[in-house]
Amino acid sequence: MAAPLHPDCQAFLNFVAELGRPRFEDMAALDTRTLYAAGRKVLQPASPDVAEARDLVLPSGVAARLYRPMGSTAGEALPCLVFAHGGGWVVGDLDTHDHPARTIANLSGCAVLSVDYRLAPEHRFPAAVEDFGEAVRYAAANAVALGIDPDRLAVGGDSAGGNLAAVAALMSRDGSLPPLRFQMLIYPVTEMAQTHESYVRFTSASGLPLTDATMRWFRDHYAPESASWNDWRASPLRAASLSGTAPAFVLTVGHDPLCDEGRDYAARLEREGVRVTHVHAADMLHGVMTMSAIVKPALGYMEMAARALRDAMG
Repeated sequence: MAAPLHPDCQAFLNFVAELGRPRFEDMAALDTRTLYAAGRKVLQPASPDVAEARDLVLPSGVAARLYRPMGSTAGEALPCLVFAHGGGWVVGDLDTHDHPARTIANLSGCAVLSVDYRLAPEHRFPAAVEDFGEAVRYAAANAVALGIDPDRLAVGGDSAGGNLAAVAALMSRDGSLPPLRFQMLIYPVTEMAQTHESYVRFTSASGLPLTDATMRWFRDHYAPESASWNDWRASPLRAASLSGTAPAFVLTVGHDPLCDEGRDYAARLEREGVRVTHVHAADMLHGVMTMSAIVKPALGYMEMAARALRDAMG
């Protein structure tokens, strides 16, 4: 049985119910992007100032945005978090996650390179993996121009972005991406088969914005072929070993169909010798990092993640 929801989370659910907002799985992908982007004005506070926010284009044409934290100087080589936004690989962009990216930069003292990877269903698995990997390589190869330290790189993301960050950490361990100091996994997707018990707990009847049906809808847009679910680039929990990956911060939340696979991933990291900080917020729901105007504790969890990043970067 799940712990009771935090009152702020319940207030969010009440607000959504009053709006009568349609569920993603009942909409076309393009319409969900518009709806998701519109929520930013209500769910997130104004984005904090940073020293610099620079729009970039990777060699492949993928957009990115580099944030430098308040208090940093132009010539300072900062540690850098390469960040992937959430949204089920279908929705989300640089702007929907502008507030979290700026907040993490300021709280950690690190630069943040946010990546506008290609979305499904126009670009299915492994397009997002390829784009995020390109961004990590780009950060290392262009460190001087970007004002970052190539020896202090990290990856992170929320939900689908957490999936991409976990995969990048495995790729780095195996030598196909530059070395990483840290991985920040915020309620990550780690298992495409969606067989964990939390999918049974959080069906459409739960009233949550993310349910088993919503996750199937996302997966069917991104990785519709069941054969791909065995690929660790889609399901990092299925990697033969997690040993040797970068130290991790893993946040899981109690009211979330992804809860159990995230907890399993954190437990495997620990068993296989990876230094991991696992925070489980039993009274929170999926997506709180982009709801901090309503769900006040969300900022505290961002502070925890940013502090872990700062400590890992020395």
